[in-house]
Amino acid sequence: MALGILNPTEDQPSDLDVLLEFPDNRLLIDLCGEYDRNLADIEKKLEIQIVRRGNQLRLIGPADANERAAEILQALYQRLEGGRVVEHGDVDRELRMAPSQEKSPGDQLEMFKGGNVEIKTRKKLVEPRTDAQKAYVQSLFAHELAFGIGPAGTGKTYLAVAVGVSMFITGHVDKIILSRPAVEAGEKLGYLPGDMKDKVDPYMQPLYDALNDFLPGKQLAKLLEEKRIEIAPLAFMRGRTLSNAYVVLDEAQNATTMQMKMFLTRLGEGSRMVITGDRTQIDLPRNVPSGLQDAERLLKVIPKVSFNYFTSRDVVRHPLVAAIIEAYEADDKA
Repeated sequence: MALGILNPTEDQPSDLDVLLEFPDNRLLIDLCGEYDRNLADIEKKLEIQIVRRGNQLRLIGPADANERAAEILQALYQRLEGGRVVEHGDVDRELRMAPSQEKSPGDQLEMFKGGNVEIKTRKKLVEPRTDAQKAYVQSLFAHELAFGIGPAGTGKTYLAVAVGVSMFITGHVDKIILSRPAVEAGEKLGYLPGDMKDKVDPYMQPLYDALNDFLPGKQLAKLLEEKRIEIAPLAFMRGRTLSNAYVVLDEAQNATTMQMKMFLTRLGEGSRMVITGDRTQIDLPRNVPSGLQDAERLLKVIPKVSFNYFTSRDVVRHPLVAAIIEAYEADDKA
């Protein structure tokens, strides 16, 4: 791919246009997206104009925005050259991520020296979409105990489960254990029908959803039957020592202080533990302190414990979710 700088245009004398040339026109079509949607997303975010002629893209706008757009387009084209697809989420990820910088070998884990962070599972390749998510994933691989704290929709649980599946299929751990407090979100549902599994499964469904994204259905069913993957309420963790396991506690803001202490002390040899939660969605009874907040206060002084934080800027669900979170945050500060 050739990159060239053109002379300033007459209508924008202060700006330099950038000309990108792509050798494979079929890949360029995929890069642009259906009805040039990918280009439109980049134009809107960076406030530039992209003109397509043949196998060339002309970037018209401020020099720094043009440079950023060129980097994004080159990264996405290289993705296509590698035989992978470019979807809307991939464009969104490149736009959210900070510009790539060369780093010395000591600045990041060996597996991430190339700059990209990818989580390989049986069904898909998972990639962080924001800098906070990238730092979170790196932390999950690097630390035996890591916390992910932030609002809904920021990928805390999804990425934690993806890393767990990756570590499991590569043999770094022998089993995966996923847990949640069985706390109702402000509603009293009464007694649920069925056996114990039927009663607790509704609370665990988000964890099943994540696993189904990463493992084929038959394989997941077999692993659950063999208890190499366990999904259980937090109360079931008492008395256990979890060795050679990847352990996730989701919705940890709904664990009491004693439950959190109990869970954290289950960590055994060869295991990794991830705690995720949202401090703004505590469903515990009034005047019952959240174990997540206590753990954050008490464990921050321990160097080997990692804390990773997300904001509304890291929301990767529908754009309205970020706007809703920001509206509630603004109201709380008022």
